Amino acid sequence: MRHGKRFNHLGRTSSHRKSMLSNMASSLILNKKIETTLAKGKALRKYIEPLITKSKSDTTHSRRSVFSYLQNKDSVNELFGGISEKIDARPGGYTRIIKTGSRLGDNADMCIIELVDYNNLMLTDKPLKATKTRRRRKKKTTTQDVSLSSKKSSKSSKKSTKKNDESKSK
Repeated sequence: MRHGKRFNHLGRTSSHRKSMLSNMASSLILNKKIETTLAKGKALRKYIEPLITKSKSDTTHSRRSVFSYLQNKDSVNELFGGISEKIDARPGGYTRIIKTGSRLGDNADMCIIELVDYNNLMLTDKPLKATKTRRRRKKKTTTQDVSLSSKKSSKSSKKSTKKNDESKSK
């Protein structure tokens, strides 16, 4: 029974799962965005968020502990160099998962997982659209307008009687 064992095993052995998540984390750090399945993306988010938090304190111990997970010097240097400076003020939530639909071959749910502070499209401040107000026409209640509206209604009634006469004659 697997009561209380709450992480996704992803259908892999422990060593395969650890190496896969390590490689995916290194790719995410170096490329800032990767495309994967939704289950792997959620597992990767749980794997990489503590590593990014550890990168905020640039000590030898934190570098070695992160290297024990990633096994890639370039990704460790990138994490402690550029990424930690950019996410320094953020209290968590360093990654974003965007669902992209289903894969063509096996209909697996696909997603894009990216580092939040590196998406330039979402970071740009969009200019706020000026709200358009819809105005109703003011009702005119002067006597001239009332007389004009009565003239219009009498003209329209004359037209309708002419149409009725023509239809009866046919």
